[in-house]
Amino acid sequence: MKNLSKTSFERLSKVTTSTLTTVLFQEGYRTRFISGVTPINPNAAHFVGPVFTLRYIPAREDIDTMATYASSKHVQRRAIEECPRDAVLIVAANGDCRSASAGDIMLSRLQQRGVKAAVTDGGFRDTPDIVKLNFPAYHRQTAVPSSPITLHPVDLNLPVGCGDVAVFPGDIAVGDAEGVVIIPQKIANKVAEKAWLQTQFEEFVSQKIAGGASIFGLFPPEECALEEFEEWRSS
Repeated sequence: MKNLSKTSFERLSKVTTSTLTTVLFQEGYRTRFISGVTPINPNAAHFVGPVFTLRYIPAREDIDTMATYASSKHVQRRAIEECPRDAVLIVAANGDCRSASAGDIMLSRLQQRGVKAAVTDGGFRDTPDIVKLNFPAYHRQTAVPSSPITLHPVDLNLPVGCGDVAVFPGDIAVGDAEGVVIIPQKIANKVAEKAWLQTQFEEFVSQKIAGGASIFGLFPPEECALEEFEEWRSS
């Protein structure tokens, strides 16, 4: 992945979105968690990958027909065939769940092509079959009607707004059972390092709490707690 080290990728694969939002807040980013989306299959919810985007606007009756949909130039269908291997398809649907952002056949094709995940702030259809794919797919709610009923795809791989988050192509998307975080590309390695350290610290804290320790002076840590953590970490 461009500009994301192998070590950073491995660390992002092992940290939670909760931890990442804390680290991003420490870095000055308050709105990096995509609002309202959850995994269709919680057992297929972990991924890390660079962003590739598809953007929808509201449909128009004279343009969005099944004949138009059949065209090889149709932007939604192009997204399925052009999203790069190891990328994450982010579908900006303006929160519209009246019709589907995609269905199981399109997501199956993404999976077959090596795409890591698909995320929409709208809804997917054919969700029982999507569950069987074991492919990370996140949405706001099930949307059964066909996409051209309310959605018109307009462009690929440009900045979008998805779930109240500004998403730029090349940003790093991380998903787990709780949701999806978008990390600005330029700080991805730094965030991975800090999140890995934060994960270790939280493990230390959990052990201390289980042993009866108070959170005061421990979480957030005072200097003595940090010194004890470093001793614990080195051992």
